[in-house]
Amino acid sequence: TLSRECAFYFARVWIPDAVEVWRSAELTKDYSPGDAALQLQLEDGSELEYKLNPKDNTLPPLRNPDILVGENDLTALSYLHEPAVLHNLRVRFIDSKLIYTYCGIILVAINPYESLPIYGEDIISAYSGQNMGDMDPHIFAVAEEAYKQMARDERNQSIIVSGESGAGKTVSAKYAMRYFATVSGSSTEASVEERILASSPIMEAIGNAKTTRNDNSSRFGKYIEIGFDRKYHIIGANMRTYLLEKSRVVFQASEERNYHIFYQLCASTHLPEFKALQLGSTDEFHYTNQGTSPIIDEVDDAQEMQTTRRAFSLLGIHEIQQLDLFRILAAILHLGNVEVTGRGSGNCSTENCHLTVFCELMMVSCESMAHWLCHKKLKTATETLNKPLAKTEAVDGRDALAKHIYARLFNWIVSQINKALRSSSVQHSFIGVLDIYGFETFEINSFEQFCINYANEKLQQQFNLHVFKLEQEEYMKEQIPWTLIDFYDNQPCINLIEECMVSTLIHALIHMPKGSDGSWAQKLYNTHLKKSAHFDKPRMSNKAFIIHHFADRVEYQCEGFLEKNKDTVNEEQINVLKSSKFAFLLELFQDEENAPGPTGTVASGRTKMPRVGQSLRDHKKSVGLQFRNSLNLLMDTLNATTPHYVRCIKPNDHKSPLMLDRAAQQLRACGVLETVRISAAGFPSRWTYQEFFIRYRVLMKQKDVLSDKKLTCQNVLEQLIQDSDKYKFGKTKIFFRAGQVAYLEKLRADKLRAACVQIQKTIRCWLSRKKYLRLRRATITIQRYGNCFSLRRTKAAVVIQKYQRMCAARRLYQRKRAATVLLQRLLRGHTARLRYRQLRYEQKVVVVQRWVRSWLARLRYRRTLQALVYLQCCARRMLARRELKKLKIEARSVEHYKKLNVGMENKIMQLQRKVDDQHKENRELLERLIVVESSSVSELEKLHSQLEALQGVEEDARHLGDQVSTLEEELGLTREELERNRKVGCSSKNGSLFWHYSIVVTLKVSFFPLLNIHLFTDKLQKAHQELIEHLQTDLNEERTRYQKLLTEHLKLEELHADLISEREHMSKPGHVRTDSAYSSNESQYTHCSEFTGSEVSLQGQEEELQGAVDVGLLLKLQRRVAELEQEKLNLQSEWDSREEQLQQDHAKVPRQELESDNKRLKKDLNDLRVSLSLGKGSGRASPGAPAYNVLLEQLSSITEELEVRKEEVLLLRTQLVNLEAFKYKVKTNIDRLDGELYMVYEGLKETNRLLESQLQTERQDHAEELQALRAQLQALREERDQQQELLTNTLKLPQDGRVHTALQHEISRLTRHNVDLMEQMDKQDKTIRKLKKQLKMYMKKVEESDREFFSPILDNKASEALSSVSIIRKERHCQGMLECRKEDESKLLRALITDLKPRGVAVSLIPGLPAYILFMCLRHADYTNNDQQVCTLLNSSINSIKNVLKKKGDDFETASFWLANTCRLLHCLKQYSGEEAFTKHNTPQQNEQCLLNFDLAEYRQVLSDLIIQIYQQLIKCMESILQPMIVAGMLEQETIPVVLGLKPTGLRKRTSSFPEESSYTLDSILKQLESFHSTLLQHGNDTDLVKQVVKQQFYFICAVTLNSLLLRKDMCSWSKGLQIRYNVSQLEEWLMDKGIQVGGVREMLEPLIQATKLLQVNKKTEEDAKAIATMCTALTATQIVKILNLYTPVNEFEERVSVSCMKSVQALLKDRQESPQLLMDSKTVFPITFPFNPSHVALENIQIPASLNINFLTRL
Repeated sequence: TLSRECAFYFARVWIPDAVEVWRSAELTKDYSPGDAALQLQLEDGSELEYKLNPKDNTLPPLRNPDILVGENDLTALSYLHEPAVLHNLRVRFIDSKLIYTYCGIILVAINPYESLPIYGEDIISAYSGQNMGDMDPHIFAVAEEAYKQMARDERNQSIIVSGESGAGKTVSAKYAMRYFATVSGSSTEASVEERILASSPIMEAIGNAKTTRNDNSSRFGKYIEIGFDRKYHIIGANMRTYLLEKSRVVFQASEERNYHIFYQLCASTHLPEFKALQLGSTDEFHYTNQGTSPIIDEVDDAQEMQTTRRAFSLLGIHEIQQLDLFRILAAILHLGNVEVTGRGSGNCSTENCHLTVFCELMMVSCESMAHWLCHKKLKTATETLNKPLAKTEAVDGRDALAKHIYARLFNWIVSQINKALRSSSVQHSFIGVLDIYGFETFEINSFEQFCINYANEKLQQQFNLHVFKLEQEEYMKEQIPWTLIDFYDNQPCINLIEECMVSTLIHALIHMPKGSDGSWAQKLYNTHLKKSAHFDKPRMSNKAFIIHHFADRVEYQCEGFLEKNKDTVNEEQINVLKSSKFAFLLELFQDEENAPGPTGTVASGRTKMPRVGQSLRDHKKSVGLQFRNSLNLLMDTLNATTPHYVRCIKPNDHKSPLMLDRAAQQLRACGVLETVRISAAGFPSRWTYQEFFIRYRVLMKQKDVLSDKKLTCQNVLEQLIQDSDKYKFGKTKIFFRAGQVAYLEKLRADKLRAACVQIQKTIRCWLSRKKYLRLRRATITIQRYGNCFSLRRTKAAVVIQKYQRMCAARRLYQRKRAATVLLQRLLRGHTARLRYRQLRYEQKVVVVQRWVRSWLARLRYRRTLQALVYLQCCARRMLARRELKKLKIEARSVEHYKKLNVGMENKIMQLQRKVDDQHKENRELLERLIVVESSSVSELEKLHSQLEALQGVEEDARHLGDQVSTLEEELGLTREELERNRKVGCSSKNGSLFWHYSIVVTLKVSFFPLLNIHLFTDKLQKAHQELIEHLQTDLNEERTRYQKLLTEHLKLEELHADLISEREHMSKPGHVRTDSAYSSNESQYTHCSEFTGSEVSLQGQEEELQGAVDVGLLLKLQRRVAELEQEKLNLQSEWDSREEQLQQDHAKVPRQELESDNKRLKKDLNDLRVSLSLGKGSGRASPGAPAYNVLLEQLSSITEELEVRKEEVLLLRTQLVNLEAFKYKVKTNIDRLDGELYMVYEGLKETNRLLESQLQTERQDHAEELQALRAQLQALREERDQQQELLTNTLKLPQDGRVHTALQHEISRLTRHNVDLMEQMDKQDKTIRKLKKQLKMYMKKVEESDREFFSPILDNKASEALSSVSIIRKERHCQGMLECRKEDESKLLRALITDLKPRGVAVSLIPGLPAYILFMCLRHADYTNNDQQVCTLLNSSINSIKNVLKKKGDDFETASFWLANTCRLLHCLKQYSGEEAFTKHNTPQQNEQCLLNFDLAEYRQVLSDLIIQIYQQLIKCMESILQPMIVAGMLEQETIPVVLGLKPTGLRKRTSSFPEESSYTLDSILKQLESFHSTLLQHGNDTDLVKQVVKQQFYFICAVTLNSLLLRKDMCSWSKGLQIRYNVSQLEEWLMDKGIQVGGVREMLEPLIQATKLLQVNKKTEEDAKAIATMCTALTATQIVKILNLYTPVNEFEERVSVSCMKSVQALLKDRQESPQLLMDSKTVFPITFPFNPSHVALENIQIPASLNINFLTRL
């Protein structure tokens, strides 16, 4: 309230008002003690006399200063009372459009009744990981606080969301669960988050309805426990419900609806599956037409039905169960239309159509149901009677049955949802979200409101105790003297309600036949009236009672209390339903005696077994008792967790957006004002010593400032505030009573105002004195120039003498200086020559020593290496023998493993199918990528054609420009001629006038065409520039799209690899022996070169997996491999024997003939080499080329020679046989003759067989040629027919159409011909490669034959010839190559990639050395035409780089290092590819080193994709490092200490979820950027690539800073804008120092720069609004409006944004075509481009350091 010392003139207060609750006023006269009234002036200017209460003379509450209005936390206000809270909420909600506000530990959420862009994925990312006090209030901040406290304290959490109907409880709970589902992720394969979120539409459909206050009001309470594992991933959830409003099923008030599911069902009657339900419009059913409002605006019930069914399916409720569920709902609707008339059973017959449909749907007897709807059974001690019911009783029984069925169905659905959300994993912790009804009071309050208000009393008690506990902990922590704070204790009210609900009175009356609501009310009056302060009786009623709740007094009507508490239903009707043949219905009613109640819980304790025939209602608990038990269970759960409170407020009853007119009562009901009262009773304002010192430094004198800031603050406060009870000093904070911060702010404002006056006075004095001194100097100057004329001559003479003497002295000085310099030069030259000779001598000595020491070191190293190798061989031999013995022992236990692994083959096949499916998906993705690439290429071609057209237009414009220049020259000549004529002159005035007129006409005639040409040229240039920008934009979009597809493909590959690793992990039962024979065979197996590296590794993993799983399959494979090995050995032996025989036969050929053949072959070989060398520059050889013809001739001659040699071999064999037969001439004549004849016969038969085979081959060739000619003839005929048809069609067309059609057909024909030629070229390439291999084979055979059979002379000649050839090839081709043997490839990759550390050995390497070494190995593989080694090297290198990045993905240096090397390898493949576009930058030596045999264009694309992957990984690593630095360094650090200090936010600081990390500054960011930049350059990254990385860094810094600025109200001020602008200027200076401010890097900071300007410019008038709209082009309209709404002055001299300026800005920005998204997307990655950058490093000059340990490579 208004204190005596503050009741002065102009003080502002709050006075009560009947309409607005509280109104602001200002004192117009000082208050004196004893005055009966206050003289006030309202805000509208009217005068008011406010009379004080004469009893206590209480003054009205004071209003807070404007600077304190709009705080994020209500407890930060200096004056804490109800009007201050309401005003703060109104300012935030209406003016700033902020719906969330903290009030201590409570989050107050006001329903805006419109969609706000504050719940997107970007907002969730912004709040994730942030402390609760660092960001503006939000439901996501509360959820993040709960999640982090669960992880830190390992304590379960609860979020309690409450409020009245229409306040937004359900939406708030939904957003909290959505936040958990987004930030935590699931630890299982199936998405638990989707199932949790899918439960919301189901529960809304069956538990929400339209009321007069809310279109989607929850008519039940629910508590959802979201379970987490030890890694804090969501693993499941569980739901508990409370007090479903069953009466809504059978009755709805005006303008209300039943539950949504009924209207969704009626809106979907057109579906075929719902035809059997016999439904219609909602107006036809009694249970849906009572409210006369079946439609909700902007809601499609049919569409909502589809959403509900999808949610059912997602939660595992099958389609059949869904149809059964809808069947029961339809039966409930038909049951409501059953009419009852009169009394007795005859009035309800089976002719009633709705009763018949109900019974058919339920599959029950229609007669039995009709009978028991109108009768009930009475049991006495001796007999059982059937009593007819009155009409009202029968209708009540029908409605009770409908409510009971719906309640059972509701509980069944909840149980099914819990089953779907239940997890098999062990739950480590949980976060509960309680969505429960708030305090309710209506004109007629019944049993439902009684239970709801009872629950709110319990929750309020728990809330009060929790707030009191937190206050006590805070005071004890700061060692503040604790004084007991009086707070409202509602335990007596809770006791009263529990006695009313479950006392013996109501329990006895339930079971008494004569019990009624009136008698129960009389019992209540007799028991509690005048005995309890919370119980009262209304004056005009005997069937009502009043309870004084903590929020308000509520009058309850007793009518229907007992019946609703009993919740009875006719047992015989239930028995009829239990006799149904409908299985789903029986499932609902099974075990009903032990089934849980509406709360989903069963009361604990032992229950007495019922007797036979005992009624079910004898043991059924009342609704009130069940509700109390479930509520006690809920309170136990909440007390065991850490609670977080969200209070939802309904702003108005009209559902109007951003209008607040009914918040006071709700704030009282939800405990917000109680929190404020508890805070105000103690010390609500709390400052740290540092904050207090910075803010109130202006109130301190220089002598008061000590080194100890705590002591300084204590001394100053003792001087400023005399009453020591108004503040207390804690360990780290200063605690203030209410109003003291406002008093300090007043003192500070007065001090600043006095300082401003002093500054103004001093400045005005200085300006006046400066003016006076200027006038005085002017007067003296005038006087001086008037009196000093005579002195000027003397002064001039003195000056002339001075300059003359100076020239003489200078000339003498220059001569002396030149002589001195000459002497110094000669002396220094002599000294330098002596020093040079000494250094040269020492350098030679050092060189000699170095070579000697290196030779000795190499000698020692070789000896040590030989000894180590020998020791390793011995050790490995010993270990191998031991392993062989072990494997032989294990081989005997194969049968045991066979039994253990029975049935694993099927599992292997299933896993194999999964792998095949993954391969198929990968191939489809690759095909899609190829399609996208092809489309992009076609679009680029189109754009190139458009560009060429524009270039033509530009050429025309250039011609026009030439014409312009010509016209200008003509104009100049004309002007010259006219000038000459003018000089000649005219005699008369008319002549001069005519002359001027002619000049004007000539200028007009010359100027207008010139002007038109200039305008046309400007238009062309502008159109050309726009088209270039459009093309560049399309190209960037295409790059972005391709890189996103590539990222998705890489993610799928990673997922595939993870699945394979999981399968291996799951399928490995332990160590399984691998047979030695199988392993040896597997080691000899080489993969096909067509496989990529990933496929090869995948095949290896699959083979290892199969071998490790099934031993039986392994044995079969071993046997098969052994058979194949045996066949291989047999074939090898047969081949060797035949080859030896051929060699023997060849040896028997006369040597002269072999020599002649060898010479001829050498001649042919030389001819072939010459022809190949001549045709080398033409690229691929084509048919008809010299090289091709020579090669064919050589092949034909070799083939003929081979046939001749075969015949000679046969003849030689016959001669040998004859010779052997001649040796055995001692035998008998018969045997000799038989043997000779047999041998001759065999020789002839062999010759005939050979001839027959040759003839057959010729016949086949002839047939193939004939068939090819026929096919060619047929193709020519078809082409002729097509040409004739084309000609006929063309002649029918007009002249223009003929030309167009002819061109189209010609283009298509040329395209087909081009495709055919390409195919032929491919075939010829393959043929050439095959012939080259044959030629090499023949060369090797010729060399072998030369070495074996030729004479020494011929051997010398051949060796000379071959040596000359080999020397030429080495000198020309083999420089800059490294030979790597196949067995050394793994060691090479391990040394160059896997084990190479960027911080270790790689620091001393030249940039890109690993890439150069790999390329030199590729060159050797290309030189030897080893395609398999080329593929293996490239695939293995790419896979090794991927593995290194996967293991060390969070290391920036690793990513930078391999980004540089991968780019260098790609540039090398381009530079040495032989393509003209790349080779023009090479030296002649580099052009000679180009690749010869292979085109690696496809691998260039693979490397490009790998570079994109590394770049994206580099950006992620960089962002993770910069993320914690940006907000602290760019926003929070005070880089410029300002005199204004911080805004007085002396609020209750939010407790940080984790200990404070080391604070970052702007210097930290600059140092990190410097580290990034130096690392990128050190690793040899291209300059363009470095610029792109820096551009991405600055975009990320801008996005994170601006996003935090948009979500933090305390950062939107003029002084903070100055701080941020200074920080941005530091970043710009860093860019200038590095020389990379161009290229769009600085433009990345433009949104942040404009935001800082927006904070600093004037924001008052319409001109200011226009300036803002013109200036802020990089900010969206949403961001501009958000910053203006958040702008908060930190000093009284600043002003808030005026309403007129805000409206003007919105009007100017409404036409912008922009995205409505509020935050910048910080995850955006710009498309990367890596232009070709040739290397000037010569491959032959690269030195490989010994530290790489790759001595096994051989340099060629």
